[in-house]
Amino acid sequence: MLVDRVAETIRRYHMFQPGQHAGVAVSGGADSVCLLHVLLELAPHWDLRLSVLHLNHGLRGEESKQDEEFVRALAARLGLPATVGAADVAASPDNLEQAAREARLAFFREQLNNTSMARIALGHTRNDQAETVLFRFLRGSGGAGLAAIHPVTKGGIVRPLLSADRADVEQYLRRRGLAWREDSSNASPQFARNRIRHQLLPQLRREWNPAIQDALTRTADWALAEEEYWEAEIAALAARHLIEKDGGLMARVESLRELPLAVARRLVRHALKRAKGDLRGIGFDHIAAILNLACAKNGSGRVQISGIEVRRSLDWLRFAVSGTDSPRGGGYRLPAPVPGVVRVPGTEIAISLELIEKAETFAPPDSVYNSETDCVDWRSLSGPLELRNWKPGDQYYPRGSSGEEKIKVLFQKARIPFWERRMWPVLTGGSLIVWAKQFGPSMRFASGPGCTTILRIREANCRERNSESV
Repeated sequence: MLVDRVAETIRRYHMFQPGQHAGVAVSGGADSVCLLHVLLELAPHWDLRLSVLHLNHGLRGEESKQDEEFVRALAARLGLPATVGAADVAASPDNLEQAAREARLAFFREQLNNTSMARIALGHTRNDQAETVLFRFLRGSGGAGLAAIHPVTKGGIVRPLLSADRADVEQYLRRRGLAWREDSSNASPQFARNRIRHQLLPQLRREWNPAIQDALTRTADWALAEEEYWEAEIAALAARHLIEKDGGLMARVESLRELPLAVARRLVRHALKRAKGDLRGIGFDHIAAILNLACAKNGSGRVQISGIEVRRSLDWLRFAVSGTDSPRGGGYRLPAPVPGVVRVPGTEIAISLELIEKAETFAPPDSVYNSETDCVDWRSLSGPLELRNWKPGDQYYPRGSSGEEKIKVLFQKARIPFWERRMWPVLTGGSLIVWAKQFGPSMRFASGPGCTTILRIREANCRERNSESV
């Protein structure tokens, strides 16, 4: 019996909690009308409060208006509150199917965010699941795509009819004498899903596998279980292999090379989703191109994907919004008061400047450098100090070097990726470089045994400083 099957689906996937307010998306079609009546029968089991939701896409003129009127009348007859929205889908630059789907999701999110609704139920059936699996397979989707229509989403969408066939739905309605609306666009070959439903699936059923729908829905069940496993694993993988820094995500190419291919693909996919916010426009070829970039002997290159740029520099890959890693622009030149702390723009670090009299006894600074490397002779400096970003052509005489070196060469020796170089802090006095991050003070100003006043330069993490001040 359909009602019992739906009840089991609800219990299996924990779709509702007792006392929740649930919206039911009703287009007027058979599936959604059936869903509404079935949930009305089952509502007492979970003490559910139901409301009807309808979005008028405005694509079929008078027919769309009649659908809206039908749903309003249905809700009134059942004594349920109804919320009706409208969307100008025809004006969207996306294809109509995609635009209509995005409009519906936006409408549902609005209800979940701005009302007491905790769940919104949609009327997708096993037929819809089979069609979606086949559609995504033909597009070249991997395991995540083949999971197709999820019974429950993190956003609060539930699909109680996902274990029911369309034939079961129509039988339920006819036995109870319940009317529904037929959407004329469901027969149009203009839409890919209709061609799959009316042409491809019937042909596969006749010529290849009479149980093709069962095979496709089992594929979705299998893929969904795989995705649930990987979702639990990917957080641990990301914690080990991804570094979030200055608005992007970084991964060592060596790590990606050493991981099993299946794991590396998942990690790259996860990094893209975090950097972009979604996976729209990202396919198998993009993942492969990024892994090829990681495995290449050449230590540079980039892959651009739908608003995201993945750059390779030496030993690192960086995932970030396109344009954020440009080597041009974004420079800074800031006064560096002594004593004082100067935050480096666009980063999470600050440079601390502190004067210490030689007679004082002080412990080695708690930074990544030791006290000898990060101290300069204060009396050898003249004029105000400035903190600025590194510029091409900058050179100085760092401690441990045999003479003047270009900072660009020091970057290469230290394997510093190019995106970190643009904002790299350099402390100057007049036209001379006094100190550079990681490479220390210039030998011209380095502290020695005869120094009486020392300028200690330390790098601090702004996050740590902020948490300490709370």
